[in-house]
Amino acid sequence: MPLITDPFALEFVQRALLGGILIALLCGVAGTWVVARGMAFLGEALGHGMLPGVAVATLLGVPVLLGAGVSAALMSLGIGALERRGRLSYDTSIGMLFVAMLAAGVIVISQSGSFATDATAILFGDILAISPEDLVVLTWATGTGLAVAAAAHRSLVALAVDSRVAAVLGLRPRIAQAALVGLVTLAVVASYQAVGSLLVVGLLIAPAVAARQWTHRLPSAMAVACAFGVAAVVIGLLLSWHAGTAAGASIALIAVLLAAASWAAHAARVRMRIPREAFA
Repeated sequence: MPLITDPFALEFVQRALLGGILIALLCGVAGTWVVARGMAFLGEALGHGMLPGVAVATLLGVPVLLGAGVSAALMSLGIGALERRGRLSYDTSIGMLFVAMLAAGVIVISQSGSFATDATAILFGDILAISPEDLVVLTWATGTGLAVAAAAHRSLVALAVDSRVAAVLGLRPRIAQAALVGLVTLAVVASYQAVGSLLVVGLLIAPAVAARQWTHRLPSAMAVACAFGVAAVVIGLLLSWHAGTAAGASIALIAVLLAAASWAAHAARVRMRIPREAFA
């Protein structure tokens, strides 16, 4: 009798699982800060901001992660420049570049002879196509991201509380903000191949939202978010295999459903606790 875990006996599924776990760890840490700082829109914008670089890399036959990284970095720099010199609000700067980069990416993709195929892969990812070389890149990206998060933890905590407090403590809030944007950029770019530019925010935000229902301590929230992310990868891959659904979309959907289930379970626990406390 076949087992539900039989797909993990296949080598390409094993690579997808390992790559997904690495991405879940990076997104769990970065996503916790994104939720704590209310920066979900930045993650969404970066997910689409890397579209032109990915499209150009696809057409030229160069590594797509390289194109994604360059494009996302330019997006981050552009947001900062508009905010400082254009005297625009942070959200307005992100919104303008979001539309511009998304439109530019679609224009580039439209020049390809296989527009539908390229667009599907770019927007929704292909985690089952992760190669051994991709795993090396993902291992490097995850290690770098975790190292940055650990090194900048104290500054990021102060920044989350109040940028003026961070400045008074000599923690350089501008550098901390740049480190946070760089961490989010790295997570978005690394997640691209798994879930694509359209669904990347699901893996970045949903596990962190699920974790926040159970703890407000940042280190433990990161650990719980990583656990939810890994669960989403495992369940999503199994769902994709047995139900014949798209792997990246399945992972993103499971991540969101886990967040919803976590919220519902937390709400039920709170409702059950109130009557006992009322008679204490």
